[in-house]
Order: sequence, then structure tokens, then C-alpha cells
Amino acid sequence: MSTAPPPPCRPFRIALTGGIASGKSTVANLFAAHGVPLIDTDVIAREVVEPGQPALTSVAQAFGSDMLDSDGRLDRRRLREIIFSDVTARARLEAILHPAIRAAMERQSVAAAQAGPYQVLVIPLLAEGGRRDHVDRVLVVDTPETVQVERLMARDAVTREQAEASLRAQAQRATRLGIADDVVTNTGRIEDLREQVAALHERYVKLAAASRARQVVPSNGHAAQ
Repeated sequence: MSTAPPPPCRPFRIALTGGIASGKSTVANLFAAHGVPLIDTDVIAREVVEPGQPALTSVAQAFGSDMLDSDGRLDRRRLREIIFSDVTARARLEAILHPAIRAAMERQSVAAAQAGPYQVLVIPLLAEGGRRDHVDRVLVVDTPETVQVERLMARDAVTREQAEASLRAQAQRATRLGIADDVVTNTGRIEDLREQVAALHERYVKLAAASRARQVVPSNGHAAQ
């Protein structure tokens, strides 16, 4: 009599987080260069509010149709101005978007389960209250706040006051470091980042292999411990 194949092992997941303009994308791309699947919730967050998506309809209902531009797309700048100045509005937006983002993230994670030794989930707002029960480790990209402000001013063409307001709207640096299992220090030198990521990749490959071994169910039907 044939037996059903064992269920696939849950992929080993690393949550990559950090403050705005800390270098998360650069670090994520360095992991991708090692063949690691990336699941970026920033990308997903943009996808779930594309025209025709249920989340966009919900945002327009909650914040008004003037949140949409003439093409029916989300006016991100206008919405950002509202949520940065209104904690209640930010919570309302998160209640709409977070479930949609999590569902899409899980679908992508399952689809990429066999694509690499582990997965990196880029979750910028993890320290702001995001769930971490679905990841195995948290990796924080750490950058001094003065550097973040300068990068924001150059990248987004905003004033120093606007850049500092963006930082205040996120978790404090100490809060992010407090949830970290691992830290990448971004000094601004790509060589330093490449070395740190290479060392972490080697560690994560070993941790992922150990995780898979624990999930293997032997012939007695009990999961290995």
C-alpha cells in the first residue's frame, strides 16, 4: 500500500528590517547574490493597492476618493502626509493593508520554498508592531540616525525637518536593535556590507539545515528533536 509523501519542510525565514534609508535594499540584494529568495513587503505593499485590488477600494472608502489620482491610482504622497501626522489614521491604514500584505507574503514564501537554502523577508516596519512569529531570526540593518537624515534629504529631495519627521514616525533605533538576533552595521562601504552578509549567509545556511533536520519525521512517526 502506498503512503503519502511527508509534508514539505517549512522554509527557514530571516526577517530583514531597519529604519528608513538604512540600506535594507542593498543588504537584501547582497543576499540575493548568494541565491537566496527575497520576499519584499515594500513591493507587496505597492502591489496590493494597484487599481482593481480590494485593498485600494478599502483605502478609498476609509480615507476618501481624493486619495486616488486622475488615473485611479493611490496618491501616495497625500496619504503619507496624513498618516505621518495622525496616529489614528496610520492605524486605520495598517488595519487595511497588513492582512493583505501578510497573505501575499505567505503565498510568495510557499512558492519559493524550494528555491534556496532559506528566505529573506524584507519587513521594514517589523519593530513598529509587525508579527515575528512567522520568522526564525530577525536581522537589523543599523545606521546612525544622522546618516539616515542625510540620505533621506538626498534621495527624496526633502527638507531636514521632513526627513527627521519621517524618522520620528518609525520605531526608535534602540527598539529595532532590541528585537535583533543579528545586526548588519552599514558604514556606507559596500565592501563592509558584502563581508558581513557573506558571514551571515554561511551561518544561516547551517541554521536552515539544522531546522530542516528537526522537521524530518522518522519511521516511528515522531518528529526529530
